[in-house]
Amino acid sequence: MKYFKIFEIAYLVIAVVSFYEVVVEWNVDRNRAYLFLFFAVFSLFMFFFRRRYRKKFQNRNKK
Repeated sequence: MKYFKIFEIAYLVIAVVSFYEVVVEWNVDRNRAYLFLFFAVFSLFMFFFRRRYRKKFQNRNKK
């Protein structure tokens, strides 16, 4: 179970770094900024998806 939480946190870190890169690259290279924006949104989606999956798994084991 601990590994699932670590991966959730990793997805959040990737999202934060990607959003930072979007802000830095926005005026320099717009295409690269869009790529990092995609990574950030995808990382946030994966965070919520993995968290939901982990909670379902925990609830199933409790019963």
